[in-house]
Amino acid sequence: MGDFWFCEKNTDGYEVKWKINKILHREKTPYQELAVVETQEWGKALILDDALQVSEKDEFIYHEMIAHVPMYSHPHPQDVLIIGGGDGGTLREICRHNCLQSVDMVEIDARVVKTSRDYFPLIASAFDDPRLTLYSQDGVAFVKNPPRKYDLVVVDSSDPVGPAQQLFTREFYANVYKCLKDDGMMVVQSESPLFYREVFSSVYRNIDSAFPRTQVYLACIPTYVSGPWSFTIGSKVYDPRQASGDRSTINDLKYYNDQVHAAAFALPGFIRDMLRD
Repeated sequence: MGDFWFCEKNTDGYEVKWKINKILHREKTPYQELAVVETQEWGKALILDDALQVSEKDEFIYHEMIAHVPMYSHPHPQDVLIIGGGDGGTLREICRHNCLQSVDMVEIDARVVKTSRDYFPLIASAFDDPRLTLYSQDGVAFVKNPPRKYDLVVVDSSDPVGPAQQLFTREFYANVYKCLKDDGMMVVQSESPLFYREVFSSVYRNIDSAFPRTQVYLACIPTYVSGPWSFTIGSKVYDPRQASGDRSTINDLKYYNDQVHAAAFALPGFIRDMLRD
């Protein structure tokens, strides 16, 4: 039996590949191609439109950083909205906070949620949390007429292609601003500054046009395109670089801590220059 590899093309001159032991599930949903594979090195992985989204081995880095940095930046994040994140990892991390009272989650593709619950039960462990209301609809439309105001909106989207493309626009960020409380904040995954410079820069500019405070922070996620991966926060009031000091610590985290929180906002010179362009 020959080797079986999954290859992900990032640019015309760069691709990465993972050795696959078997394909566990494959389907075409109304929105995208979906697959679950068992990799030799990274455990089970979720793939959407030929792009690896989640692997069991390193998912905690992405999910802890997109969730806990803003949750600890806000002094009282009681009502949270997650847009995307159908694998459930961001929801799992948000639900670790005892201050949370309600979390609405909007995932356009219900098949992603179902598949994640079937194949990634440890990642999708919070879908039964009583604080959750799950909506299977378009997040772009949802923020135009939300059922409540939020302390935090987390945009856990895939790359800006297909159904996720509108989640990177200035209009969308302006609508998110309107659905936040007076001291609310938003965080988005904002792609690789090395490989997707134009997307990264436009996300920063678009958020900065809507919010008084805009900050970028970084983490390295091995199964994402090489180098730093970025997250961008738009905040109405609070400086996200400052973690709230009067909240209980979650003791069993694998990546996030208060030192990592502070260090993640220390940007290399070439990224600072990109934000000034």
